Amino acid sequence: MSAPEFDELIHAPTRLSLVAFLAATGWADFAVLRDSVGLSDSALSKQLSTLEDAGYITIEKTFDGRKPRTWVSATKAGRKALKEEIAALREIIGAVDSEPAVRAIPAPGT
Repeated sequence: MSAPEFDELIHAPTRLSLVAFLAATGWADFAVLRDSVGLSDSALSKQLSTLEDAGYITIEKTFDGRKPRTWVSATKAGRKALKEEIAALREIIGAVDSEPAVRAIPAPGT
């Protein structure tokens, strides 16, 4: 069995949480995202910039009257990266749930 391949960009827990949230909800505004992952505005901005630079999210800025709003959505590439990350994690978890085919280390007392 080869080691699962992780996308280091989305593997980070905060970015994984953000992309998963967006994949499940479609569009979300900045405040909802901030509250869902418990980040400060500046920390969230940094994470969103990283994901946007990778093409995993898209950001749109609008106005609600005079109040600016920032909307974020996962892109097709972001949803694909999320699915691949989930598959890699399932591969690891599946190894825990199955019986080992070959015992690499002898059991104590054998």
